Amino acid sequence: MSASRRSGTADALGPDEPERDGADLLAALLDGMDAALCAFDADGVVTHWNREAERILGWSAAEAVGRTGFAGWAVRSADADEVQGRILAAMHAPGRQVNEFALVTKDGGRILVRTQSAAVRGPDGKPAGVYCAFSEVHTQIDLERSIALSEALFEDAAWGVVLVDADLRPAVVNAHAARALGSGRTAVLGRPLGDLIAQGVEELESALAHVLAEGAPPSPMEVWVTLRLPEGRQERRCWRSGFVRLASPLTEEPVPLGVGWLFQDVTEAKQSEQEAAQLRFRGLQLHRAARAAAECEDPAEAATVHLDFALAGFADHALIDLVTDEEPLRLVRAAATPSGAPGASLLLMRGALPVRYTEGHPALQCVARAGSVRAAAADGTAAATWAADRQWPEGSVFGLCAVLRSRGRTLGVVTFLRGASRAAFERGDATYAESVAVRIAAAVDLALVTSPGR
Repeated sequence: MSASRRSGTADALGPDEPERDGADLLAALLDGMDAALCAFDADGVVTHWNREAERILGWSAAEAVGRTGFAGWAVRSADADEVQGRILAAMHAPGRQVNEFALVTKDGGRILVRTQSAAVRGPDGKPAGVYCAFSEVHTQIDLERSIALSEALFEDAAWGVVLVDADLRPAVVNAHAARALGSGRTAVLGRPLGDLIAQGVEELESALAHVLAEGAPPSPMEVWVTLRLPEGRQERRCWRSGFVRLASPLTEEPVPLGVGWLFQDVTEAKQSEQEAAQLRFRGLQLHRAARAAAECEDPAEAATVHLDFALAGFADHALIDLVTDEEPLRLVRAAATPSGAPGASLLLMRGALPVRYTEGHPALQCVARAGSVRAAAADGTAAATWAADRQWPEGSVFGLCAVLRSRGRTLGVVTFLRGASRAAFERGDATYAESVAVRIAAAVDLALVTSPGR
């Protein structure tokens, strides 16, 4: 290399303006690199030394350029020949050569660096020198770990990982997340989350927007979502989610690139927790109802106490219908919850007119079977008249009838009703209704014995 080239970033390259511009551009490029870089000519003389090399080792370009090799200043004398030989060997080897050396800093310390060396070709195509880019080994290892972690998350992770861009659309998903969303890894990319999630998407997008603006929340959050699955199916799931804001490391001010969203399906665990909490609450309600009913002088009033305690968190309305001694089978209303404003159940006198239940009514089926019966309104316009056709309060769309039996006799039916804002009655609900029905039946039986005129 020429003397002017060996001067590197320290000397001017002459009066020729285009060459001057080229030297300035080269100096700017070298000094702006994130990696430390130095170059040697064919004789091993340092020709270039950028700012990152100065930062790592402490030697300035003026102190480094023009020296022959690293001997006596940047490496220990005992290691100088080996280091020099391995660096210059890159001039006659194809591609890049990777090595690790212990270099000496200006203050006398030692630092382990990883180097990548490659030949510099002259105008005739022959090796004219070698350039050497290097960085601290721990920095390189940190980078490799970050890359390895990223690849592992998107290939082998046992939880869902989604990178969401600034528009709140999936940019990258791993296989676990794709399965959880009911789609392929590429099919979800760039699509609005509303195309994948029917319910719960507003809460999820609000969390993502908050992370973009304010940063990650202090702890994971649990989000219930209803997924849009193929063939029009829907599935409700609970995801325990954590979020991290992604910002570009290449800018002075953090520029949001999106959000890293990690989630795990905890549906079964949450359902088990909810069921356990529900059982505890219902058991407590039965206990409270028994204590309150024990203070009632009138057993008929005790029956309505059991009814009122059972409604909490369980149903919107409840009815007690008793069988008559007449044939065919008929039911008369004995108690009912108010159909308007909430309040205590209304106790009716026995002997009222029979309720106009048509054949096949759930309450009549319940008496005939001596077992619980569940009913639900069909979707569409039929739901509007479903409750009226069954003589039930307006707005009821789900019904559960439990038989009242005491001393081997069927006394009537207790009916629990829910509106459209609640879920349909399930098998566990029927078990609870039957527990309540046993207590109501005992109170009703006592009322009939002590006051046969009712």
